Amino acid sequence: MDRPDFPELVRFLVEPFLDSPASLRIDCEENAVQAKVWIRIAFKGDERGKVFGRGGRNIQAIRTIVRATAALSGWSAYVDVYGTSEQEAGFEHRPHSVSPRPSPKPKPQLRPKNSGP
Repeated sequence: MDRPDFPELVRFLVEPFLDSPASLRIDCEENAVQAKVWIRIAFKGDERGKVFGRGGRNIQAIRTIVRATAALSGWSAYVDVYGTSEQEAGFEHRPHSVSPRPSPKPKPQLRPKNSGP
């Protein structure tokens, strides 16, 4: 199977949420040796809520579809949302959607029962 056209897939998934689809900017960086692709998107700041959706459901669905499509072709895909497309430097700014993952809670240690007399 050929490599999917990741920028067009992302455009197809994101544009319906935008009032101004022309503001959408997509940067795609591929590493064919490792079969990985990094997709960075930017759009007008006031449309952020529509793209992310309530509780981030829309953007999570978009990421899931892109990852699943990539996996069908043997690729790994990562989607990040950056600052607004109106910024001159665009993709050079720190992404808004990337936050450190919380560390998992440590599991309680089981203690051996004391065998009393």
